[in-house]
Amino acid sequence: MQIILLERIEKLGHIGDEVSVKDGYARNFLLPNKKALRANEANRKVFEANRARIEAENAARREEAKGEAGSVEGKEVVLIRASSNSGQLYGSVSVRDIVDALVADGAKVSKSMIVLERPIKTIGLFDVRVSLHPEVSVNVKVNVARSPDEAELQSKGVDVIDAMFEGDTGGFTEEYDPNAEPGEIPTDLLDEGEAQA
Repeated sequence: MQIILLERIEKLGHIGDEVSVKDGYARNFLLPNKKALRANEANRKVFEANRARIEAENAARREEAKGEAGSVEGKEVVLIRASSNSGQLYGSVSVRDIVDALVADGAKVSKSMIVLERPIKTIGLFDVRVSLHPEVSVNVKVNVARSPDEAELQSKGVDVIDAMFEGDTGGFTEEYDPNAEPGEIPTDLLDEGEAQA
């Protein structure tokens, strides 16, 4: 389907571009959300008549988003989650979790603004892009940890999982005697009374 874009859409085009998209994408997303018009003669005339107003409104929204970007950019949110010893989460961190944490921290964001490249399923530090406007995006850090202490270590740059396995000694170990018979106790470990008997 041929459409005329009413705003910049990533990987598609800018205001006024006439592009071809799949019918479902146009009917279910672009047209209902007033991001595009069907490309026909009547709509081309309407768009050209209103082009200056549409571009002015877009510029105003972009400036407003740039103003809000300062309150969001560089924020770090800490999410405490249960995980296995290998760092795999029992579940995953969703967009809603990130939005709730940012809103609690005073940022004005919605679910549609969060761009999660892939699901977060392990503990660690992750960069998440927040698209405040099609032309304005900022990054926030998401710190997923099992406890507040662990989150603090991660924010200092410590890889908690590696540190946990480095400190693991494996528990009980005994000295190896190549001449010992199976089940025999080495003589240096016997008490003096047992050794004389």
